[in-house]
Amino acid sequence: MNLADRSAIFLSTLCMIHCLVLPLILILLPTLTTLTFFSDERFHTWLLYAVLPISAFAVVLGYFHHRSWLVVLITSMGMGVLVTVAIFGHDVFGEQGEVIASVLGSILVAYGHIINFKARRQLSQCHPVSARSTS
Repeated sequence: MNLADRSAIFLSTLCMIHCLVLPLILILLPTLTTLTFFSDERFHTWLLYAVLPISAFAVVLGYFHHRSWLVVLITSMGMGVLVTVAIFGHDVFGEQGEVIASVLGSILVAYGHIINFKARRQLSQCHPVSARSTS
């Protein structure tokens, strides 16, 4: 799996964990509320700033290899959901809706990158790069 796909999957997973686990941790361990960076909406924004360019780079690069619009569609839908949630947040979706939409967007982004990786790998197995002669 290439580095961009791995990074995007990691960041999407981190976002899901943040959305699902952090509220429970803050309830169980209220002293952690002093770690405002992780409980703040800015954490989502910084993750988004990391995910968007990495995802776009990996998907565009992958598309030039496998020409699969499905990868572009799924990943773009996920990024669109994440951007929408970041812009409108719990003011529009409510707190639970924000978590559900963020998790859905993260799953779509991660799934798109998994498909991207598999399509690139399948193509490279069908058309291996020929070795150059060193003589």
